[in-house]
Amino acid sequence: MQPLTSGDFTEENEPFALFQSWLDEAVKSEPNDPTGMALSTVDGDGMPNSRMVLLKGHGPDGFVFYTNTESQKGEELLGQPKAAALFHWKSLRRQIRIRGTVALVTDAESDAYFRSRPRDSRIGAWASQQSRPLESRFALEKAVASYALKFGVGEIPRPPYWRGFRITPVYIEFWRDGAFRLHDRIIFRRASPSEPWTKTRFYP
Repeated sequence: MQPLTSGDFTEENEPFALFQSWLDEAVKSEPNDPTGMALSTVDGDGMPNSRMVLLKGHGPDGFVFYTNTESQKGEELLGQPKAAALFHWKSLRRQIRIRGTVALVTDAESDAYFRSRPRDSRIGAWASQQSRPLESRFALEKAVASYALKFGVGEIPRPPYWRGFRITPVYIEFWRDGAFRLHDRIIFRRASPSEPWTKTRFYP
């Protein structure tokens, strides 16, 4: 078991700085997608759904990702604007759990990120009717070719349904693997985004 020492993460009192520190380490050690997170939502019947998405922005105001708002997750987020996210970095034997409310980012933020995407990804955002039935792979490739022809070499605008969401957390948990399942866990909680954080150390 790793002992608690001076400078150990369990002594940290600011969750966003600690998240940044762990993410920086993950970028160096994870072979694929260190910003990948499991996003969990619920549908109108309360049935949960989880899928992997990529974190595209973070800071004291929350954690940002982008999607088609007409997709299954988009509709669930608009219908039940709460979500949970999980980062698991196997190379570091660490994970971070996040829970909070969800809201759309501004059009300006969505536009800026959309412009930063590779051109083929921007065309794909137009071509893919995400989460809806697809008759064949050829139909998708045909749609991609059609939009590529439509936009030519000109600017590709952001589809109106392609937006960013921000999770504003009220719960952030940091977990580090320990020998014999004696893991380290600290939980930051606040009643609302305007309230200060409280920190508690939990049993494994």
